[in-house]
Amino acid sequence: MKTSQPRILIIYTGGTIGMIDNPQTGVLEPFDFTHLIDNVPKIKMLNYEIDNISFDPPIDSSDVNPGHWVQIVRAIESNYHDYDGFVVLHGTDTMAYTASALSFMLENLRKPVIITGSQLPIGEVRTDGEENLITALQIAAERTPDGDEPMVQEVAILFENYLWRGNRATKRSADNFNAFKSHNYPELAKIGLGINYHEEALLRHTHGDEVALKAHCSLDTGVMVVDLFPGITEQILRHQLSTPGVKGIVLRTFGAGNAPTARWFTNAVRDAVDRGIVVMNVTQCVNGSVMRRYAAGDALAATGVLSGSDITTEAALTKMMFLFGAGLSDRDVRSQLVRSLRGEVTVGR
Repeated sequence: MKTSQPRILIIYTGGTIGMIDNPQTGVLEPFDFTHLIDNVPKIKMLNYEIDNISFDPPIDSSDVNPGHWVQIVRAIESNYHDYDGFVVLHGTDTMAYTASALSFMLENLRKPVIITGSQLPIGEVRTDGEENLITALQIAAERTPDGDEPMVQEVAILFENYLWRGNRATKRSADNFNAFKSHNYPELAKIGLGINYHEEALLRHTHGDEVALKAHCSLDTGVMVVDLFPGITEQILRHQLSTPGVKGIVLRTFGAGNAPTARWFTNAVRDAVDRGIVVMNVTQCVNGSVMRRYAAGDALAATGVLSGSDITTEAALTKMMFLFGAGLSDRDVRSQLVRSLRGEVTVGR
């Protein structure tokens, strides 16, 4: 049973949570995380050992790219055995993409990687940043009742009242404190007067603790998202499907995975699949799943398009990057896409 003081590493990438008002200029600027306790004095009450790594310079989450994901993964990998948990501070706009990517890149993860941020800077009077940071630290330090292992053993997003599986969450609001939601998977924990874990929803591994963390740092960005809309033309669709260098496409369809049944449409998609492009069907709806319920969905499936079931766009896209980055063949990528690797999709729906 573990009884020593929890050791947590904060990785600050940028984002609103790390901003503080400069009293001389009135401009928001990143604060020095080496003085974290001075800015958030309540952290002293946790009695944790807390260290930090900061991106230099901090990045706006709109500028996040796979290279930054590699930086985060390498920081976790190199410090994995020295800390009980990790808290990643990140801007909200691309947080769901980062959470999804990290979940695939950190194979055999057995410790919590909690991603959080805020809608208001941590120096503001009404900030949600202070509460999010403290709660994220508590979750990163939490262990099972017997004390034998971490309560959370996956990448998760903590925001306001909920802890979500990272590769199941998506940003739903630009101005509410509860900015994230997992529409097709239950919360991992609900935060109120206490932190109430939904233990049945937490990711648990069938193989033992002796399996070491494996960090994957090769990602292939030859992927894209194609959104269907009423009025899309054959010329536009074929142009998108023929984008140079593209290996995988997330095709965002209507309702339960439906698309136009016109012959030109199915022919264009089939031609892309025949050229070796991996196409996955993901619904545009925030809740629900791709299902072969209507002829419109059947026609698309007959072209060789894969069903994304209830996966999010963010998870589908980053999963493709991960699988192509691993050097897998088109056939193996297709096989792995329809499997659940990190709890990102409900198989068999």
